[in-house]
Amino acid sequence: MNLFNDIRGVVLDALATMTASGTLPAGLDLSNVTVEPPRDPAHGDMATNAAMVLAKPASLKPRDIADALAAELARDSRIETAEVAGPGFLNLRLSPDCWRAVVRSVLETGDSFGRSTLGQGARVNVEYVSANPTGPLHVGHTRGAVFGDALASLLDFNGYDVTREYYINDGGGQVDTLARSVYLRYLEAHGRAVDFPDGTYPGDYLIETGQALKTKVGDAWVDQPEDVWLAELRSFSTDAMMDLIRADLKSLGVEMDKFSSEKSFYGTGLIEEAIASLDAKGLIYEGVLEPPKGKLPEDWEPREQTLFRSTAHGDDVDRPVRKSDGAWTYFAPDIAYHYDKVTRGFDLLIDVFGADHGGYVKRMKAAVSALSDGKVPLEIKLTQLVKLWKNGEPFKMSKRAGTFVTLRDVVDLVGADVTRFVMLTRKNDAPLDFDFDKVLEQSKDNPVFYVQYAHARVRSVLRKADAAGIDVSDAALNAADLNLIAHEAELALARKIAEWPRLVEIAGRTSEPHRVAFYLYDLASDLHALWNRGHDVPELRFIQEGDPATSQAKIALVRAASVVISAGLGILGVTPAEEMR
Repeated sequence: MNLFNDIRGVVLDALATMTASGTLPAGLDLSNVTVEPPRDPAHGDMATNAAMVLAKPASLKPRDIADALAAELARDSRIETAEVAGPGFLNLRLSPDCWRAVVRSVLETGDSFGRSTLGQGARVNVEYVSANPTGPLHVGHTRGAVFGDALASLLDFNGYDVTREYYINDGGGQVDTLARSVYLRYLEAHGRAVDFPDGTYPGDYLIETGQALKTKVGDAWVDQPEDVWLAELRSFSTDAMMDLIRADLKSLGVEMDKFSSEKSFYGTGLIEEAIASLDAKGLIYEGVLEPPKGKLPEDWEPREQTLFRSTAHGDDVDRPVRKSDGAWTYFAPDIAYHYDKVTRGFDLLIDVFGADHGGYVKRMKAAVSALSDGKVPLEIKLTQLVKLWKNGEPFKMSKRAGTFVTLRDVVDLVGADVTRFVMLTRKNDAPLDFDFDKVLEQSKDNPVFYVQYAHARVRSVLRKADAAGIDVSDAALNAADLNLIAHEAELALARKIAEWPRLVEIAGRTSEPHRVAFYLYDLASDLHALWNRGHDVPELRFIQEGDPATSQAKIALVRAASVVISAGLGILGVTPAEEMR
């Protein structure tokens, strides 16, 4: 049940009646007619812009349309008042029965309340994290992992068929560096003293991998040249790091549907196939790029390369796909990977990149546009940096990682639920401060605690009511007399619950899961406010001594709030709290 959509339907029906009577001309485009919460809640429950958007095409004054629409809407039992404001906005107040019906709908549909058919089963691929397999995930990866995972869940809640995917960047020189670093740890496992040259990975996380290599091959590779061990050690090291990355993701509650390997595109003809697809469209040519703007690098010289005409699909410059020496550029396997996604039949592709990959946005969009003939959109979401604080100071690097704070460091300090919720308290492209002290506070200023506490409070009420002999089973609450919910403070909570389906759809349309976190905080605030008012107004207390019917109605209301909180936390990947310690 989406009450805002329902009332928009009432408005559209009223406009149809006005058209039939000749008050409005036929053939008006009603697609821009909206029903939304008013900017000022004091103005009413909902507002419609119908008169404003129809005035010009109808050749009528907005106020005249609004007056006629208000009179028509007043005939509907769901509309208590329809008041014209300003030049022609229409503010609506709904019958309390509308809000009670929302509560009933939540109780009947459970966690599915608010699910929409926005996606209509369209297949969407969300690729996120995709870190180089050279070590544990750091805090920047953590934000991308949380955002990507929550976005995937949000799209699923909106009726999309979602695939979560991780692209393993195992085709570049960084994997050679990893293998050499593991080899040094392997020598160390044999009692050798080693130094880590600049450019290698000195983190302690490779100690276990070096020991595991010793167990596998014994001393067979000690003092052997690279050509003996490098190729095999690349695969061994990559597999070990991906096991580590999978474990990191699991600790955060992230599970991928598919892992794709960059290496699988080399030597298999897949890159050639993708480039041939572009070539068949006249988008591949041999040419020389313009020199970089600004000061030229000392080693720059004009070289003929194989280029992708990405400017034909919105890019600023054409991009090389093959170097003058015949080797593929880093861009070529990325094209092949997205060609693979397109051929798998996805209707929408979403890539989640770190902010440092902003330069890849236009070229990747151009590639997907070209590969799919503009039929498959690619959205690229950038996640900004996370600044860590503890005891009022920047949080220091991890010794285990050597150069950065790891995902596991953060999860071990505050837990996966806190990590995920806090990472979603800012829009993905805005910087985020993560203060370890504040996120563990038990106060209203800590959104994680505040939302969890709201859910736990409702669970506590259910336990107390059950102990008092009040039937609070789902069946009993579904059958409760909701007419006993009559106080304005109670109806205010019901109004906030009613916003959930609309909020979910907006968040899905904009790919902004942080909207869910904001909404949950507001809903928790309304629930806590109602709880606190019960201290001074006995009739608002959820358990009314000696009156099980009224108790059931009031508990049904807060139970509905907790169902929505649980569903929202589910999208964010956070576990609802049963009790607070």
